[in-house]
Amino acid sequence: MDLTPRFREDQVGIVTSFLRHHLEDAGRRGFVLGMSGGLDSSLVAKLCAMAVGPRKVLGLSLPEAATATSHRRDAREWARKLRIPFREVPIDPFVRSFTAELGRLNRRLAGNVKARVRMILLYHVAGSEDRLVIGTGNKSELLCGYFTKMGDGGCDFLPIGDLYKTQVRAMAAQLGVPKRLLAKPPTAGLWPGQTDEGELGIAYEDLDRILHGLELHLTPAEIAERAGVSQKSVDRVERLVAASVHKRKMPLIPKVGARTLGLDWRE
Repeated sequence: MDLTPRFREDQVGIVTSFLRHHLEDAGRRGFVLGMSGGLDSSLVAKLCAMAVGPRKVLGLSLPEAATATSHRRDAREWARKLRIPFREVPIDPFVRSFTAELGRLNRRLAGNVKARVRMILLYHVAGSEDRLVIGTGNKSELLCGYFTKMGDGGCDFLPIGDLYKTQVRAMAAQLGVPKRLLAKPPTAGLWPGQTDEGELGIAYEDLDRILHGLELHLTPAEIAERAGVSQKSVDRVERLVAASVHKRKMPLIPKVGARTLGLDWRE
């Protein structure tokens, strides 16, 4: 059995119906999402525009010193093509304010500050304009914990959160996302030269086959054989998933009541 996750055309309708329903249910005026010029945010912008109409979707570009000019241009041009409102707010002044107080930070901590500044700005716009914050994380990133807690992981909804990166690419191609965006090396853009696959240490095609095998409850040996990867790679991905559980859950609460949030209080 091939473990490559497959895109199905009905998944587009599922996601757009989800977005439309939850906007109506929340009684908000529209959506706001961060647009980086990358594939995930470009696809999510397209899905939001399809779901509720372009005038209800705001694309917010939040560049900083490490952001390539081409990414800023791609975000702006794609928003124009989708006919969604678009704004650009450089985050450098906000980041400098934080780092001036926090002192010298290593690259990882500085990246977390940038991601959390972006979350603050997205929620500021959402709160002032009666919008919902739409996240752009995919299933591959979420399962591996490849996001900043309370940063790019902070949002109201994750419309592509159940789609692996390989499915995201296929859906984006189906919906007409430009080829130059499809061909870009995925990156969070937190420092020059950063790439997702470089940090994860594995290509998304291999990662997704392993994660899909874990989703299907296959043994590590079965996954290695069917995915065409080493047992060492499977074990490493399993450790990434296990170590990042806390990022995918509400903060744990000790149980003292009849029903406890995040444990047995169902909503």
